Amino acid sequence: MLRIASDENFNGNVVAGLLQRSDQIDIVRIQDVGLSGSPDEVVLEWCAARSPVLLTHDLRTVPPLAYERLERGLPMPGVLYLPQQAFSGPSIDSLLVYILITEPEEIDGQVWFVQP
Repeated sequence: MLRIASDENFNGNVVAGLLQRSDQIDIVRIQDVGLSGSPDEVVLEWCAARSPVLLTHDLRTVPPLAYERLERGLPMPGVLYLPQQAFSGPSIDSLLVYILITEPEEIDGQVWFVQP
């Protein structure tokens, strides 16, 4: 099972839906660890130091920065991208399956695109 950090602008209803569906999920919101307004580079560094996978809607900047970390030989525990419009029950269920059945070493150094 993955440990998750949800990006600051990640849909709170999706986070709430994940928590309602499973009491096993380990998720922290970036804003709850004092990183509100921090650049994505700082968020990725925080995740690298603590090993949660970053859950994001930000396709424009997060994946390129994650790949840049890898090119520089820096750790990157993984990114799960879910499109902004994917906040329905089936999308949350799909995301939950990814989180519950994936082991950290399977996503380490990768960006996965979750289909809604």
